[in-house]
Amino acid sequence: MKKWMVIAGILAIAGFSYQFTFSGPSVGTNIGDMAPEIALENPDGKVITLSSLRGKMVLIDFWASWCGPCRRENPNVVNAYHKYSNAKWKEAKGFEIYSVSLDRSKGPWEKAIEKDGLAWEAHVSDLKFWSSEAAASYNVRSIPSSFLVDANGVIVAKNLRGMALHQELDKYVKAFKKAKKTKKDTQG
Repeated sequence: MKKWMVIAGILAIAGFSYQFTFSGPSVGTNIGDMAPEIALENPDGKVITLSSLRGKMVLIDFWASWCGPCRRENPNVVNAYHKYSNAKWKEAKGFEIYSVSLDRSKGPWEKAIEKDGLAWEAHVSDLKFWSSEAAASYNVRSIPSSFLVDANGVIVAKNLRGMALHQELDKYVKAFKKAKKTKKDTQG
């Protein structure tokens, strides 16, 4: 009888270990967690989901038009977008930025997008200021705040600013694509 109890105990532990190992990451906001889904409207009223970018490296960037530190960080984010959207990735099919605005009105939000040259398409907001549901689900208490998500939707880094953003992205890049030479480039 004891032998069967030992065997049953070993099988129970093995089953638990198997379930734990292969169940995948839990949803949360820590590094190694599956990023919580976000589904918000862009300025035109179209819902853009975070999961629609699956397969790409994604920087989730919480910001607002009224946030001075956010606006000062935007040139770095723009630079990263242009630099890394032309990269070949080890395990991703591109790079995108998913900008979540904590603005409370559409006008200033749209003006900041244009003025700061935020060229990517995934700009979303519920226009609820600090009551933003997305900010609450990511435990965002200050901005700018960011989460780098891999092609599988797993958070791999948080709150990257300045060169730290570029250094982290470099870890996932296979190579940078060479710019195509134009006729003008070869004549001059």
